Amino acid sequence: MSSSQSLLIRNAHIVLPNGEFIVGDVLTRDRLIVEIAPEITSASPTKEIDAQGLTLLPGVIDPQVHFREPGLEHKEDLFTASSVPKVVSLPF
Repeated sequence: MSSSQSLLIRNAHIVLPNGEFIVGDVLTRDRLIVEIAPEITSASPTKEIDAQGLTLLPGVIDPQVHFREPGLEHKEDLFTASSVPKVVSLPF
């Protein structure tokens, strides 16, 4: 049985879904976001990162993708590429 991995990113300039910015913390557990708050004190993370002065967009997908265009659309197109879940590794 593997143990749970958690990451706490502290002091980041966080962009919330409504466009509001806050300075605060983001906690992930097993690569999923579990909490976003001005300060998270109840966690004992596997790893902690100080992101002071950096901007964090939790859950944002990198829009700089090509979906194998131009030229390889027979392998992947906009529908198949955007509907298949992609796994993004977090730095543990």
